[in-house]
Amino acid sequence: MKDFIDIKGRKVGRNFPPYIVAEMSGNHNGSIQNAIKIIEEAKKSGADAVKIQTYRPDTITIDHDSPEFIISDGIWKGRKLFELYQEAHTPWDWHETLFEYASEIGITLFSSPFDDTAVDFLEKLDNPVYKIASPELIDHELIRKVALTNKPIIFSTGMGTHEEINQAIEIVKNYGVNDIIVLHCTAAYPAPIEEANLSTIPEISKRFNVITGLSDHTTGIIVPSLSIALGASLIEKHFTLDRTKGGVDSKFSLEPNELKALV
Repeated sequence: MKDFIDIKGRKVGRNFPPYIVAEMSGNHNGSIQNAIKIIEEAKKSGADAVKIQTYRPDTITIDHDSPEFIISDGIWKGRKLFELYQEAHTPWDWHETLFEYASEIGITLFSSPFDDTAVDFLEKLDNPVYKIASPELIDHELIRKVALTNKPIIFSTGMGTHEEINQAIEIVKNYGVNDIIVLHCTAAYPAPIEEANLSTIPEISKRFNVITGLSDHTTGIIVPSLSIALGASLIEKHFTLDRTKGGVDSKFSLEPNELKALV
């Protein structure tokens, strides 16, 4: 296992302070001004990076109302996938402005792509590191496309089996990418604290010989704080300006004072 990987001059590994990522997701609530403010507040709170997601509704699903395309439980119960992604996506014509603003104030911005066109688009913006979201862990075509950029890669593993995680890691290694971080993730929104299962973090490190971390969907900062003792070198938490303003991910997102406390 590598001792650390380098993300824009910041070393990430067991012997360095945890790398804190504020996940914007759909918490901009359709406003580029909110998106810019989220980046600003993440910087003020001491986060190392802000992550966005790069997709369009029609690149991630289809506009259909059959049961397979309706969410059956959880905080989005009854919503059509297309409409949810339409609300949550970060418009592509915002991206250049967001990348430029993050660079201007000195915080790293990077993204999770969800198809080949998103990777091509992000490469034009010099996206510094790629995150493969949990549902895309088995999208080998996307993983190969990202590996060809030769940038560091972060995997989330919600719902992933040992075999699926290993296959994803082997794909990028076969393309010469060794800057890999694998995040434990409980794929529930929000995730009950009793399902955090943090013992998975050292298990990932031991089994796959990689730097590990946590993509956390519990509420509050107890779970990510405890994860550090078990070897988490990167913490990703959803981040919003104000939960009372609503938003698709607001119920399991931190506000600025909470992110500052976590840092």
